[in-house]
Amino acid sequence: MNLQTELMARLDAAEAEMIAIRRHLHAHPELSFHEQKTAAYIKQFYQDLDCQVHDCGTGYGIVVDIDSGRPGPKLALRADFDALAVQEDNDLPFKSQNPGVMHACGHDAHTAYLLVLAKNLIALKDQLRGSIRILHQPAEEVSPGGAKSMIAAGCLDGVDNVIGAHVMTSMATGTIGYHLGESQTGRSNFTVKFIGKGGHASMPQLANDAIVAGSYFVTALQTVVARRIDPFATASVTIGSFDGVGSFNAIKESVTIKGDVRVMQESTRKLIRAQIEQIIHGVEAMFGVTAQLDYDDNYPVLVNDPQLTQQVVAALNQAALPEISAVTDYGPQDPSEDFAYYAQQVPSCFFYVGCMPTDHLTHPHHSPNFLLNEKSILIAAKAAGTVTLDYLLH
Repeated sequence: MNLQTELMARLDAAEAEMIAIRRHLHAHPELSFHEQKTAAYIKQFYQDLDCQVHDCGTGYGIVVDIDSGRPGPKLALRADFDALAVQEDNDLPFKSQNPGVMHACGHDAHTAYLLVLAKNLIALKDQLRGSIRILHQPAEEVSPGGAKSMIAAGCLDGVDNVIGAHVMTSMATGTIGYHLGESQTGRSNFTVKFIGKGGHASMPQLANDAIVAGSYFVTALQTVVARRIDPFATASVTIGSFDGVGSFNAIKESVTIKGDVRVMQESTRKLIRAQIEQIIHGVEAMFGVTAQLDYDDNYPVLVNDPQLTQQVVAALNQAALPEISAVTDYGPQDPSEDFAYYAQQVPSCFFYVGCMPTDHLTHPHHSPNFLLNEKSILIAAKAAGTVTLDYLLH
Protein backbone atom coordinates (compact mmCIF):
# COMPACT_ATOMS: atom_id res chain seq x y z
CA MET A 1 0.00 0.00 0.00
CA ASN A 2 1.52 3.34 -1.04
CA LEU A 3 1.32 6.39 1.22
CA GLN A 4 -1.49 8.07 -0.72
CA THR A 5 -3.64 4.95 -0.49
CA GLU A 6 -2.86 4.55 3.20
CA LEU A 7 -3.78 8.14 4.07
CA MET A 8 -7.03 7.97 2.10
CA ALA A 9 -7.96 4.72 3.87
CA ARG A 10 -7.25 6.29 7.23
CA LEU A 11 -9.43 9.28 6.40
CA ASP A 12 -12.26 7.02 5.21
CA ALA A 13 -12.11 5.23 8.56
CA ALA A 14 -12.16 8.57 10.40
CA GLU A 15 -15.15 10.15 8.63
CA ALA A 16 -17.45 9.57 11.61
CA GLU A 17 -14.88 11.23 13.87
CA MET A 18 -14.76 14.30 11.61
CA ILE A 19 -18.54 14.60 11.61
CA ALA A 20 -18.69 14.22 15.39
CA ILE A 21 -16.10 16.98 15.85
CA ARG A 22 -17.95 19.24 13.44
CA ARG A 23 -21.23 18.71 15.27
CA HIS A 24 -19.65 19.41 18.65
CA LEU A 25 -18.17 22.66 17.36
CA HIS A 26 -21.44 23.58 15.66
CA ALA A 27 -23.31 23.19 18.93
CA HIS A 28 -20.78 25.33 20.81
CA PRO A 29 -19.90 28.29 18.54
CA GLU A 30 -17.92 31.30 19.70
CA LEU A 31 -17.60 34.76 18.18
CA SER A 32 -14.42 36.16 16.65
CA PHE A 33 -11.79 37.07 19.28
CA HIS A 34 -13.79 35.17 21.94
CA GLU A 35 -13.02 31.55 20.95
CA GLN A 36 -11.54 30.52 24.30
CA LYS A 37 -13.35 27.17 24.66
CA THR A 38 -12.89 26.28 20.99
CA ALA A 39 -9.15 26.89 21.26
CA ALA A 40 -8.97 24.74 24.41
CA TYR A 41 -10.83 21.96 22.57
CA ILE A 42 -8.35 22.10 19.69
CA LYS A 43 -5.31 21.98 21.99
CA GLN A 44 -6.82 19.09 23.93
CA PHE A 45 -7.16 17.14 20.67
CA TYR A 46 -3.39 17.25 20.15
CA GLN A 47 -2.44 16.56 23.77
CA ASP A 48 -1.29 12.95 23.28
CA LEU A 49 -0.07 13.27 19.67
CA ASP A 50 3.59 13.42 18.61
CA CYS A 51 3.77 17.07 17.57
CA GLN A 52 4.64 20.50 18.87
CA VAL A 53 1.71 22.76 19.83
CA HIS A 54 1.89 26.39 20.90
CA ASP A 55 -0.30 29.47 21.10
CA CYS A 56 0.25 32.10 18.44
CA GLY A 57 -0.82 35.73 18.12
CA THR A 58 -2.80 38.09 20.30
CA GLY A 59 -6.01 36.04 20.04
CA TYR A 60 -6.56 32.31 20.31
CA GLY A 61 -4.38 31.18 17.40
CA ILE A 62 -2.72 27.77 17.59
CA VAL A 63 0.26 26.46 15.63
CA VAL A 64 0.98 22.73 15.35
CA ASP A 65 4.31 21.56 13.91
CA ILE A 66 4.66 18.12 12.36
CA ASP A 67 8.32 17.36 11.57
CA SER A 68 9.28 14.32 9.51
CA GLY A 69 12.88 14.52 10.73
CA ARG A 70 14.08 14.61 7.13
CA PRO A 71 15.05 17.67 5.11
CA GLY A 72 12.49 19.17 2.78
CA PRO A 73 10.05 22.05 2.35
CA LYS A 74 7.68 23.37 4.99
CA LEU A 75 4.00 23.53 4.02
CA ALA A 76 1.39 25.28 6.15
CA LEU A 77 -2.27 24.20 6.20
CA ARG A 78 -4.76 26.72 7.59
CA ALA A 79 -8.33 26.44 8.90
CA ASP A 80 -10.39 29.05 10.74
CA PHE A 81 -12.64 28.33 13.73
CA ASP A 82 -14.71 31.40 14.64
CA ALA A 83 -18.50 31.69 14.34
CA LEU A 84 -20.90 34.53 13.52
CA ALA A 85 -23.38 36.72 15.39
CA VAL A 86 -26.35 34.91 13.84
CA GLN A 87 -29.30 33.22 15.57
CA GLU A 88 -29.63 29.73 14.11
CA ASP A 89 -33.01 28.80 12.61
CA ASN A 90 -32.16 25.20 11.74
CA ASP A 91 -33.86 22.40 13.68
CA LEU A 92 -30.86 20.13 14.23
CA PRO A 93 -29.92 17.78 17.08
CA PHE A 94 -26.60 19.68 17.22
CA LYS A 95 -28.12 23.16 16.81
CA SER A 96 -26.17 26.04 18.36
CA GLN A 97 -26.55 26.13 22.13
CA ASN A 98 -25.25 29.70 22.32
CA PRO A 99 -28.03 32.25 21.67
CA GLY A 100 -27.22 34.65 18.87
CA VAL A 101 -24.09 32.78 17.78
CA MET A 102 -23.87 30.27 14.93
CA HIS A 103 -21.36 28.50 12.72
CA ALA A 104 -23.04 29.93 9.63
CA CYS A 105 -20.03 29.79 7.32
CA GLY A 106 -18.60 26.28 7.70
CA HIS A 107 -15.61 27.05 9.91
CA ASP A 108 -16.67 24.14 12.13
CA ALA A 109 -16.22 21.83 9.14
CA HIS A 110 -12.84 23.39 8.33
CA THR A 111 -11.57 22.70 11.83
CA ALA A 112 -12.97 19.17 11.91
CA TYR A 113 -11.31 18.08 8.69
CA LEU A 114 -7.96 19.67 9.56
CA LEU A 115 -7.83 18.18 13.06
CA VAL A 116 -8.34 14.66 11.78
CA LEU A 117 -6.09 15.14 8.76
CA ALA A 118 -3.32 16.46 11.02
CA LYS A 119 -3.68 13.49 13.37
CA ASN A 120 -3.20 11.06 10.49
CA LEU A 121 -0.31 13.03 9.01
CA ILE A 122 1.36 12.84 12.42
CA ALA A 123 0.92 9.06 12.37
CA LEU A 124 2.57 8.88 8.94
CA LYS A 125 5.22 11.57 9.41
CA ASP A 126 8.15 9.14 9.37
CA GLN A 127 7.30 8.39 5.73
CA LEU A 128 7.32 12.05 4.76
CA ARG A 129 10.05 14.60 4.20
CA GLY A 130 10.14 18.20 5.27
CA SER A 131 7.51 19.47 7.69
CA ILE A 132 3.92 20.55 8.00
CA ARG A 133 2.67 23.52 10.02
CA ILE A 134 -0.99 23.46 10.98
CA LEU A 135 -2.51 26.92 11.45
CA HIS A 136 -5.68 26.89 13.52
CA GLN A 137 -6.79 30.50 13.10
CA PRO A 138 -9.41 32.44 15.08
CA ALA A 139 -11.31 35.56 14.07
CA GLU A 140 -11.52 35.30 10.29
CA GLU A 141 -14.87 37.08 10.19
CA VAL A 142 -14.07 40.36 11.94
CA SER A 143 -11.44 42.98 11.11
CA PRO A 144 -8.53 43.07 11.75
CA GLY A 145 -8.83 39.28 11.50
CA GLY A 146 -6.84 36.60 13.25
CA ALA A 147 -4.22 36.06 10.55
CA LYS A 148 -2.40 39.38 11.09
CA SER A 149 -1.37 38.79 14.69
CA MET A 150 -0.40 35.17 13.96
CA ILE A 151 1.84 36.33 11.11
CA ALA A 152 3.34 39.03 13.34
CA ALA A 153 4.04 36.33 15.95
CA GLY A 154 5.98 34.27 13.40
CA CYS A 155 3.53 31.62 12.22
CA LEU A 156 5.02 31.83 8.71
CA ASP A 157 8.67 31.70 9.79
CA GLY A 158 10.36 29.12 7.58
CA VAL A 159 7.11 28.34 5.73
CA ASP A 160 7.48 27.98 1.96
CA ASN A 161 3.80 27.87 0.98
CA VAL A 162 0.33 27.96 2.56
CA ILE A 163 -2.75 25.96 1.53
CA GLY A 164 -6.28 26.76 2.66
CA ALA A 165 -9.78 25.59 1.75
CA HIS A 166 -13.33 26.80 2.24
CA VAL A 167 -16.59 24.87 1.92
CA MET A 168 -19.11 26.44 -0.49
CA THR A 169 -22.85 25.78 -0.49
CA SER A 170 -23.09 27.28 -4.00
CA MET A 171 -21.00 24.38 -5.37
CA ALA A 172 -22.24 20.84 -5.82
CA THR A 173 -20.82 18.42 -3.27
CA GLY A 174 -17.97 16.58 -4.97
CA THR A 175 -16.74 19.63 -6.85
CA ILE A 176 -13.42 21.33 -6.10
CA GLY A 177 -13.11 24.95 -7.26
CA TYR A 178 -10.06 27.13 -7.74
CA HIS A 179 -8.88 30.28 -9.53
CA LEU A 180 -5.48 31.62 -10.53
CA GLY A 181 -4.33 35.08 -9.49
CA GLU A 182 -6.83 37.53 -7.92
CA SER A 183 -9.42 35.20 -6.44
CA GLN A 184 -11.33 37.05 -3.70
CA THR A 185 -12.02 40.72 -3.16
CA GLY A 186 -10.19 43.03 -0.83
CA ARG A 187 -12.35 44.83 1.71
CA SER A 188 -12.66 48.20 3.41
CA ASN A 189 -15.27 49.46 5.88
CA PHE A 190 -16.04 53.04 6.80
CA THR A 191 -18.17 54.99 9.26
CA VAL A 192 -18.92 58.66 8.67
CA LYS A 193 -20.81 60.93 11.05
CA PHE A 194 -22.26 64.16 9.66
CA ILE A 195 -22.90 66.82 12.32
CA GLY A 196 -25.20 69.77 11.65
CA LYS A 197 -27.55 71.64 13.97
CA GLY A 198 -30.73 70.23 15.42
CA GLY A 199 -33.99 72.12 15.59
CA HIS A 200 -37.77 72.21 15.28
CA ALA A 201 -39.25 70.86 12.08
CA SER A 202 -41.44 73.97 11.72
CA MET A 203 -38.39 76.24 11.71
CA PRO A 204 -35.83 74.62 9.38
CA GLN A 205 -34.16 77.97 8.76
CA LEU A 206 -32.82 77.90 12.31
CA ALA A 207 -31.34 74.41 12.02
CA ASN A 208 -28.94 72.54 9.73
CA ASP A 209 -30.35 69.16 8.76
CA ALA A 210 -27.76 66.38 8.95
CA ILE A 211 -30.18 63.94 7.30
CA VAL A 212 -30.23 66.05 4.13
CA ALA A 213 -26.43 66.16 4.07
CA GLY A 214 -26.18 62.42 4.72
CA SER A 215 -28.74 61.62 2.04
CA TYR A 216 -26.84 63.67 -0.51
CA PHE A 217 -23.66 61.79 0.45
CA VAL A 218 -25.35 58.43 -0.14
CA THR A 219 -26.63 59.58 -3.53
CA ALA A 220 -23.30 61.07 -4.60
CA LEU A 221 -21.53 57.89 -3.54
CA GLN A 222 -23.25 56.01 -6.36
CA THR A 223 -21.10 57.90 -8.86
CA VAL A 224 -17.85 56.44 -7.53
CA VAL A 225 -18.12 53.05 -9.19
CA ALA A 226 -20.27 54.29 -12.07
CA ARG A 227 -18.04 57.21 -13.09
CA ARG A 228 -14.62 56.82 -11.47
CA ILE A 229 -13.80 53.12 -11.83
CA ASP A 230 -12.75 51.38 -15.04
CA PRO A 231 -15.75 49.31 -16.23
CA PHE A 232 -13.41 46.29 -16.52
CA ALA A 233 -12.37 46.60 -12.85
CA THR A 234 -14.32 44.87 -10.09
CA ALA A 235 -15.59 47.18 -7.35
CA SER A 236 -18.62 47.81 -5.17
CA VAL A 237 -19.56 50.46 -2.60
CA THR A 238 -22.49 49.63 -0.33
CA ILE A 239 -24.21 51.63 2.40
CA GLY A 240 -25.29 49.13 5.02
CA SER A 241 -26.52 51.45 7.76
CA PHE A 242 -28.01 54.97 7.91
CA ASP A 243 -28.67 55.82 11.53
CA GLY A 244 -30.93 58.87 11.45
CA VAL A 245 -33.63 57.74 13.84
CA GLY A 246 -35.44 60.63 15.53
CA SER A 247 -38.79 62.29 15.95
CA PHE A 248 -41.18 63.27 13.14
CA ASN A 249 -41.06 66.91 14.19
CA ALA A 250 -37.38 67.33 15.00
CA ILE A 251 -34.49 68.07 12.67
CA LYS A 252 -31.58 65.73 13.33
CA GLU A 253 -28.32 67.23 14.49
CA SER A 254 -26.26 64.24 13.35
CA VAL A 255 -26.47 61.02 11.36
CA THR A 256 -24.07 58.08 11.25
CA ILE A 257 -23.58 56.13 8.05
CA LYS A 258 -21.70 52.83 7.62
CA GLY A 259 -20.41 51.48 4.33
CA ASP A 260 -18.60 48.57 2.75
CA VAL A 261 -16.10 48.60 -0.14
CA ARG A 262 -14.97 45.57 -2.18
CA VAL A 263 -12.26 45.60 -4.85
CA MET A 264 -10.28 43.11 -6.92
CA GLN A 265 -7.19 45.30 -7.38
CA GLU A 266 -5.37 47.18 -4.62
CA SER A 267 -5.04 50.26 -6.87
CA THR A 268 -8.84 50.43 -7.04
CA ARG A 269 -8.99 50.42 -3.25
CA LYS A 270 -6.88 53.61 -3.09
CA LEU A 271 -8.96 55.35 -5.76
CA ILE A 272 -12.27 54.59 -4.03
CA ARG A 273 -11.02 55.83 -0.67
CA ALA A 274 -9.81 59.08 -2.23
CA GLN A 275 -13.18 59.58 -3.95
CA ILE A 276 -15.16 58.94 -0.76
CA GLU A 277 -13.03 61.43 1.15
CA GLN A 278 -13.45 63.99 -1.63
CA ILE A 279 -17.25 63.60 -1.61
CA ILE A 280 -17.32 63.99 2.19
CA HIS A 281 -15.35 67.25 1.96
CA GLY A 282 -17.78 68.46 -0.72
CA VAL A 283 -20.78 67.67 1.47
CA GLU A 284 -19.19 69.57 4.35
CA ALA A 285 -18.72 72.63 2.14
CA MET A 286 -22.12 72.42 0.45
CA PHE A 287 -24.24 71.93 3.57
CA GLY A 288 -22.12 73.61 6.22
CA VAL A 289 -21.81 70.42 8.27
CA THR A 290 -18.76 68.75 9.74
CA ALA A 291 -17.83 65.14 9.20
CA GLN A 292 -15.98 62.54 11.25
CA LEU A 293 -14.65 59.68 9.13
CA ASP A 294 -13.33 56.32 10.38
CA TYR A 295 -12.00 54.39 7.37
CA ASP A 296 -10.69 50.84 7.87
CA ASP A 297 -8.68 49.39 4.98
CA ASN A 298 -8.54 45.78 6.08
CA TYR A 299 -8.48 42.49 4.14
CA PRO A 300 -6.29 42.55 1.02
CA VAL A 301 -7.22 41.07 -2.33
CA LEU A 302 -6.64 37.32 -2.09
CA VAL A 303 -4.11 36.37 -4.77
CA ASN A 304 -3.57 32.69 -5.51
CA ASP A 305 -0.05 31.93 -6.67
CA PRO A 306 -0.50 30.56 -10.23
CA GLN A 307 2.31 28.01 -10.03
CA LEU A 308 1.28 26.59 -6.65
CA THR A 309 -2.40 26.55 -7.63
CA GLN A 310 -1.64 24.67 -10.84
CA GLN A 311 0.37 22.19 -8.75
CA VAL A 312 -2.64 21.72 -6.45
CA VAL A 313 -4.97 21.16 -9.40
CA ALA A 314 -2.59 18.69 -11.04
CA ALA A 315 -2.28 16.69 -7.81
CA LEU A 316 -6.06 16.46 -7.40
CA ASN A 317 -6.61 15.49 -11.02
CA GLN A 318 -3.90 12.84 -10.91
CA ALA A 319 -5.23 11.34 -7.67
CA ALA A 320 -8.68 10.86 -9.25
CA LEU A 321 -10.38 10.57 -5.86
CA PRO A 322 -13.77 8.85 -6.24
CA GLU A 323 -15.50 11.48 -4.08
CA ILE A 324 -14.37 14.32 -6.36
CA SER A 325 -16.47 14.61 -9.51
CA ALA A 326 -14.81 17.74 -10.93
CA VAL A 327 -11.90 20.10 -10.37
CA THR A 328 -12.86 23.35 -12.06
CA ASP A 329 -11.92 27.01 -12.31
CA TYR A 330 -14.63 28.60 -10.16
CA GLY A 331 -13.73 32.15 -11.11
CA PRO A 332 -13.09 35.10 -8.77
CA GLN A 333 -15.31 35.30 -5.69
CA ASP A 334 -17.07 38.37 -4.28
CA PRO A 335 -16.52 37.80 -0.52
CA SER A 336 -13.30 38.77 1.23
CA GLU A 337 -11.11 36.41 3.25
CA ASP A 338 -8.23 37.11 5.64
CA PHE A 339 -6.30 34.14 4.22
CA ALA A 340 -5.19 36.92 1.86
CA TYR A 341 -2.71 38.08 4.53
CA TYR A 342 -0.84 34.75 4.28
CA ALA A 343 -0.82 35.02 0.49
CA GLN A 344 0.77 38.46 0.78
CA GLN A 345 3.71 36.92 2.61
CA VAL A 346 4.37 33.59 0.84
CA PRO A 347 3.00 31.96 -2.34
CA SER A 348 -0.32 30.41 -1.37
CA CYS A 349 -3.39 28.62 -2.72
CA PHE A 350 -6.95 28.87 -1.43
CA PHE A 351 -9.42 26.44 -3.00
CA TYR A 352 -13.11 25.64 -2.54
CA VAL A 353 -14.93 22.46 -1.58
CA GLY A 354 -18.54 22.08 -2.71
CA CYS A 355 -20.94 21.36 0.17
CA MET A 356 -24.38 21.85 -1.40
CA PRO A 357 -27.01 19.87 0.55
CA THR A 358 -28.59 16.83 -1.06
CA ASP A 359 -31.82 18.73 -1.73
CA HIS A 360 -29.76 20.99 -4.05
CA LEU A 361 -31.19 24.06 -2.34
CA THR A 362 -28.68 26.80 -1.68
CA HIS A 363 -28.50 27.72 1.99
CA PRO A 364 -26.37 30.86 1.85
CA HIS A 365 -23.33 31.45 4.01
CA HIS A 366 -23.96 33.82 6.95
CA SER A 367 -27.71 33.09 6.92
CA PRO A 368 -29.60 31.66 9.92
CA ASN A 369 -30.57 28.58 7.90
CA PHE A 370 -27.07 27.82 6.60
CA LEU A 371 -26.60 24.10 6.03
CA LEU A 372 -23.75 22.10 4.58
CA ASN A 373 -23.51 18.57 3.26
CA GLU A 374 -21.35 16.74 5.78
CA LYS A 375 -19.90 14.56 3.03
CA SER A 376 -17.85 17.63 2.13
CA ILE A 377 -15.78 17.26 5.32
CA LEU A 378 -14.20 14.00 4.17
CA ILE A 379 -13.73 15.46 0.69
CA ALA A 380 -11.91 18.47 2.14
CA ALA A 381 -9.66 16.22 4.22
CA LYS A 382 -8.85 13.99 1.26
CA ALA A 383 -8.21 16.94 -1.05
CA ALA A 384 -5.90 18.70 1.42
CA GLY A 385 -4.19 15.41 2.29
CA THR A 386 -3.59 14.60 -1.36
CA VAL A 387 -2.12 18.02 -2.01
CA THR A 388 0.10 17.75 1.08
CA LEU A 389 1.57 14.38 0.09
CA ASP A 390 2.16 15.54 -3.47
CA TYR A 391 3.88 18.69 -2.21
CA LEU A 392 6.19 16.95 0.27
CA LEU A 393 7.09 13.87 -1.75
CA HIS A 394 7.57 15.20 -5.28
